[in-house]
Parts: sequence; structure tokens; C-alpha cells
Amino acid sequence: MTEVSGKVALVTGGAGGMGLLMAMKLARRGARVVIYDLDEAAVRRAVREIGAYNGGEAYGYVCDVSDRGMVYEVADRVRDEVGDVDVLINNAGVVTGKRLLEAPDEQIERVFKVNVLALYWVTKSFLPRMIERDSGHIVTIASAAGLVGVSKQTDYSASKHAAIGFMESLRVELKRYGHRGIRTTIVNPYYVDTGMFRGVRTRFPRILPILDPERVAEKVVRMIERNRQEIKMPLIVNTVPALHVLPADVLDWIMGFFGVNHSMDEFVGRQRSGERLVPGRALSRKG
Repeated sequence: MTEVSGKVALVTGGAGGMGLLMAMKLARRGARVVIYDLDEAAVRRAVREIGAYNGGEAYGYVCDVSDRGMVYEVADRVRDEVGDVDVLINNAGVVTGKRLLEAPDEQIERVFKVNVLALYWVTKSFLPRMIERDSGHIVTIASAAGLVGVSKQTDYSASKHAAIGFMESLRVELKRYGHRGIRTTIVNPYYVDTGMFRGVRTRFPRILPILDPERVAEKVVRMIERNRQEIKMPLIVNTVPALHVLPADVLDWIMGFFGVNHSMDEFVGRQRSGERLVPGRALSRKG
């Protein structure tokens, strides 16, 4: 079991959506929560909300996780102002949602910087101290799109394949070198109704539903506590890896039948600011 009460838990992209929900649930369990996000106003609101939620303790930092220098700089401040991170949740993510030839190069680069390279910078920021203590838990929110390619997700799906590879390799690397006190969890949900994938559709909602973020967040935190190494949601997603033994045309037909490759046809998504950020001290603390 991973005990979160009294521990420092950091959530990237923690000022809204799934990140905020997980942060609130960790705070409710007694964790000292740290959130990273781009929008200073949103970080301030989230810290207040977490602090008001069952008396949770929260610290917020403006941080663009795609900026390696900023990530390392803010990590130093977290250690000085809050303490060593015990539970790290790599949650920040972006999506373009366009066909390959319609996706601007800069947006494709942004997807890989946030969804892939940030995993390295954030994890490397806190892993050395976890190794020293032989204790910690690293979580990455990937996606069912990391298990199978999806139309209009050539960047997003590829980035989530990379996230899964990163976490699987990290898991075996930690075991190989004797750091068995450090746990890892990879989370692969279908679309979650947070606004990031606003407009997506599912053909069979009873079998392949758009997931409720409250339930997903609760399950993720519960499975962290139970040291689950991998979580797939909904249940049918567990069958996807086995489908890869089939010929590619058959796999494509199955994904088409379930509407997966048409799910992005009405995608709208949400916009996030891309302006340059200046990292600061903890924006607020609540106890």
C-alpha cells in the first residue's frame, strides 16, 4: 500500500480537470498537495479550492512543464518550500486533434514537449531523492490512444505510446537496479469528459463510454494506494493489447466498428495560453 496521508503529492496540470480532481482527493486523504499549471489565476483558484476542501493543504506553482529549465528551477523551490515529493502524478497533457497535414508543426512539437519530454524533466527532478529514500510513487496519465492508433491523433496517440514506453521502461529499470521501494502506475483511460476532448463522440456509450472525471480521479487515487502498476478504463480497453495479434486490416475494422476512428470528427477541444512564463514562489498555502 502507498500511504498518502502526510506525504507530499505533486500533480502537473493540477489547476483544472482531472488534475484538480486528483489533487483534491489526495488532499482529502491527508496529502500535502503541490500543483503545477500554466495559468497563475487558475493556480490561485485551485489552491483556494483545495484548501477549502476538507481543510486540505495545497501549494501552487506556475510552471510550463515543457520548459526544462523552468521545471528544474521550480522543483528546487518545491523542495525548499514544501519538501521532498513522495507521490508524483504526471498529468499535464495537450492535443492537436487535426489530420497530419492540417496540424501546424509548432503544435505537433508542443504535444511532444508536454506529453513526452516533460515526463523526463519532471520525473528526473524528484527521482534522485526517491532513490535515496528508496521510497516514492510515480504516476503517468497516458491514454487508451497509447494502445492503438486513432485517426486525427497522429501526434497525440504517438505521444501516449511514448508515455507508456517511458513508464514501462522506468518500472523495469527501477526493479533491475534494486529500487523496489519506488512504485509506478500507468493510467490508460478512454476519453475523459474534462473539456480537453470536447466534441468527441462514442458509438456505443454503454460499452465504450466517455468517462466521468470524478470517477476516474477517484479510481486513480485508490489504485495508487493499492500500488496497481497499470489501470485501463473502461473494462473493454483491457482487450486492446490482445487485438494486436490480429492482421492490421482486421484491427482497423474493429476500431471502425466501435467508432473509435470517427470519434474525433466533431472534436473542438479547448485552448490554452502559450505565452512565456516566469516561475515564482508558492502562490499560496492552506492548512
